[in-house]
Amino acid sequence: MRDALAVNIPILDKHPGDLHVTWGGHATVLIELDGVRIMTDPVLRSRVVHLRRHVPDPGPTFTSGIDAVLISHLHFDHLDLPTLKRFDREMLVIVPKGAGSLLRRRGFENVVELKVGEQADVGPVTVRAVAAVHDGRRHPFGLEADALGYEIQGSRRLYFAGDTDVHPELSELAGDLEIALLPIWGWGHKLGPGHMDPRGAARAAAMLQPDLTVPIHWGTYFPIGMKGIRGRLLEKPVAAFSQQMGELAPDLERTVLRPGESLARPEASS
Repeated sequence: MRDALAVNIPILDKHPGDLHVTWGGHATVLIELDGVRIMTDPVLRSRVVHLRRHVPDPGPTFTSGIDAVLISHLHFDHLDLPTLKRFDREMLVIVPKGAGSLLRRRGFENVVELKVGEQADVGPVTVRAVAAVHDGRRHPFGLEADALGYEIQGSRRLYFAGDTDVHPELSELAGDLEIALLPIWGWGHKLGPGHMDPRGAARAAAMLQPDLTVPIHWGTYFPIGMKGIRGRLLEKPVAAFSQQMGELAPDLERTVLRPGESLARPEASS
C-alpha cells in the first residue's frame, strides 16, 4: 500500500489547474477543482449539542470564497446551522430533496434540492446526488429527507460519501475515480446502523477503486466528558483503517490528513 504526501499548502502556491482537497475535520472537506471551491457538510463549532471538538478550527480562510456547500443529510453533525452563518447567504447550497425549507428559513436564497440521480452545476463542475444507506432525518420525529452521497465531476471526478453503510451501488461509481472521501467512524464509542467502520470503508474503497482514498469522519468530535475514558477512539479508527486497507485493498493508495491539512493533485500534462 502506498501513502501519498499530505501537506499544508499556502493558497498563493496553488495552480488553478490543480485539484486540492483540505480536510476541516469530521465530514467537512474543502474541494478546489477547476476554479471552484466546494465544501461538504461544514461543521466547525467547538461544541455541537453534546459533542466537543478536539481539533483546531481551520480559520476564516478555509470558509472564504465558497461557491457551493453540499449537505449530505440533516443530522446535527452534518447540517450545523450556526456554522452556516459564516457563509454568504447568496451562496449555492445543495441539499437532499425535502430539506430546502430549513435553509431558506435561515436566509439562504440559492438552495437546490436533489434526489438520487439528479444533478446541479457549480460553474464547470457538476454535482450529482448518489445513494446512501443512512437515516437522514433531522431527529427521530423531525424533518425527513433521504441521506445522499455526492459525485463531483469536473476535469477530475471525486466521491464524497457523507454517512452511509457499504452498499452494492458503490461499485457503479468505479472507473476514472480520482479521490474517494470515505467515513471510517463517527463521534462516539460505537457505531449504529448506516455507518462505515474501518473495515467497511476499506471494503468500499475496494469496490470504488479510486486513485486515492482519504478517510474522513473520525478524530474530531467526541461526547463531552468521555475523552478521559474512551479518548483513544479519536485515533484508533484511522490506524484500524490503514490495517484494513492493507488486507482488503493493498494496491490502492491512501492519504491520511489531519484537520487543516491539504493534498494536491497536479493538473495532468497534455
